[in-house]
Amino acid sequence: MKPWSTPLRGRLEEHLFESAALRGNPLGDPAERPLWVYLPPAYDAEPGRRLPSIYLIQGMTGQVDMWRNRSAFRPTVLELIDELFSGAGAAPPTIIVFVDCWTSYGGSQFIDSPGTGRYGTYLADEVVDWVDAHYRTLARPAHRGISGKSSGGYGAMINGLLRPDRFGALATHAGDALFEICYQGDFGPAARALRDGFDGSIERWWADFHSRPAFSKGVDEVLINSYAMAACYSADPDGTVRLPFDPSTGELIPEVWARWLAWDPVRIARTEQGIAALRGLRAIYIDAGTRDEYHLDLGAEAFRQACVAAGSVPPFFELFEAGHGGIEYRYPIALRYLAERLV
Repeated sequence: MKPWSTPLRGRLEEHLFESAALRGNPLGDPAERPLWVYLPPAYDAEPGRRLPSIYLIQGMTGQVDMWRNRSAFRPTVLELIDELFSGAGAAPPTIIVFVDCWTSYGGSQFIDSPGTGRYGTYLADEVVDWVDAHYRTLARPAHRGISGKSSGGYGAMINGLLRPDRFGALATHAGDALFEICYQGDFGPAARALRDGFDGSIERWWADFHSRPAFSKGVDEVLINSYAMAACYSADPDGTVRLPFDPSTGELIPEVWARWLAWDPVRIARTEQGIAALRGLRAIYIDAGTRDEYHLDLGAEAFRQACVAAGSVPPFFELFEAGHGGIEYRYPIALRYLAERLV
């Protein structure tokens, strides 16, 4: 491949979207967000045709302009998507919507929380309505999907489970699931880091984090992930963030940990609400790397089992040889799978 960008055969439209739901959010993050919409060549070639849509969301710390990032010897995600819908053997034409849900803590998990803001409402209500009003979409859940990796994969699962009125299909690449496996292992290292460097205070670490280049200390990843997830899953109504572990020992605080588990997509998939949602989806795609550093391959299998037990449409499921990173080449596989079932 050429080591520089090539013109898209479809086109990418970039907007600034002013969100009422994010206005006055507790972190003071921007309510005006970039919103990108990829239109396949068929959108202009067939001006009377309406198309399905898929919302593509990012992992923890993701910002929408990162979709342009290039890894060595690999095409960008935008180039992969353009090839999918315009190259040989193109997938059924589909509108791809890139949504920015970044927060000052790194991410929102695409849910409403008093610790971060109303990102679930922003995504599933505001953005969906705006896209349907401004583009020739098939504006029904049966023709609308959601896909993502890591925290984006979590967002795809949680919105598929909780917002079947908006999304009729989902794809998750190594999405956060089975919380006792993917998150709890960070709590001991996080408590040790707080004890040794910050007198047990997450607030002191957070102030230090902002005083220097991000992730310049080895403890930053486990601390920011634990704190950001707590802001999403266990913030009090006044915005106070509750860690699910004792920062002096790493011991679980059961009542706070229970609040986290209530957001686990594996557990939600086993509830009456989750079962009903899964049975209504037109397509479910699940994959993960067998060497995933956060053991999200195990969460993927648990979510697959929950889908099957619920009586959903048979999910696509694959574990492949890889870790958690460097799997952007999986995006077009899932997008094709959804596009073929959303027409």
